Amino acid sequence: MKAIRIIDTTLRDGMHAVSHQLTPDQMAAVAAGLDQAGVGTIEVGHGDGLGGSSLQYGFAAASDFDYLAAVAQVVQSARIDVLLIPGIGTIDMLREAMQYGVKTVRVATHVTEADVGEQHIGFAKKNNLEAIGFLMMSHMASPQKVAEQAKLFEGYGADIVYVTDSAGAMLPADVKARVEAVRQAVGIPIGFHGHNNLGLAIGNSLAAIEAGATLVDGTVRGLGAGAGNAQLEVLTAVLAKAGLETGIDLYKIMDVGEELVEPLMHRPQIIGNAALAIGYAGAYGSFLLHAQRAAEKFGLDARDILLEMGRRKTVGGQEDLILDVAISLAGAKR
Repeated sequence: MKAIRIIDTTLRDGMHAVSHQLTPDQMAAVAAGLDQAGVGTIEVGHGDGLGGSSLQYGFAAASDFDYLAAVAQVVQSARIDVLLIPGIGTIDMLREAMQYGVKTVRVATHVTEADVGEQHIGFAKKNNLEAIGFLMMSHMASPQKVAEQAKLFEGYGADIVYVTDSAGAMLPADVKARVEAVRQAVGIPIGFHGHNNLGLAIGNSLAAIEAGATLVDGTVRGLGAGAGNAQLEVLTAVLAKAGLETGIDLYKIMDVGEELVEPLMHRPQIIGNAALAIGYAGAYGSFLLHAQRAAEKFGLDARDILLEMGRRKTVGGQEDLILDVAISLAGAKR
């Protein structure tokens, strides 16, 4: 039976859906449940990774290191993973995170900017960490360009490279084309991270696996930016029906969702109008709450803000432009 490795991002990407307000104790409780259910890798921290707790991205309820310390105390088997976006997180932050048992780092760059992650991948490998190159907003580049950038990550020493649908904007054929191109270009394993803004996170994960990916991401109850991620309980069941081994106990992961994660949710993780606009426009998933707040402040429709952000081909880290767009749209209405 073919094995598929799942990386759970409930305690990182899921933080977007709760305004980064999980407490260390809440994270520890969920992490213990994930560990006991057989999840092999658990990503922890602010939704925007190490260093993300800030005025621009939103302050978290605690520091990255408070979260890591709490999770490290309860996890028995799973690897603890962190996301690092160069320019937000730093090597010094990663060095400190290692003190809390972090074994994996995903170095996340825009899909055309793998080169900014070279030193971070190099540091990770020198310190015996599993290093993953994470190509965000992969829908914004051709399959050939994605493959070129994946090859760069491989050259820097990455153990794995990810095709990442940060906007939930890709169709299965788009995913397949990019994963196949990467598979032909590199000799390292390939992963896929999907968002659900078009309702395709599970289908796109299957398309990625069919094209050669051996890692996929999920979150319990689908918690995540925009309309959320591939729902882990569903993903576990679907992969089992497809004859693929994940090592995750279906009943236990379902119980984690119902008993531990659902009570923490601020709202159901659905494909609302604004989330659908993100997938349709190809805007960055974590723009959702920022756009909704700006729309309320200026008396606008969040969809208009998000469609304009997509038209401008904005990327993660340009949250400040949401206010500029809102001001411009509000002025045009007068």
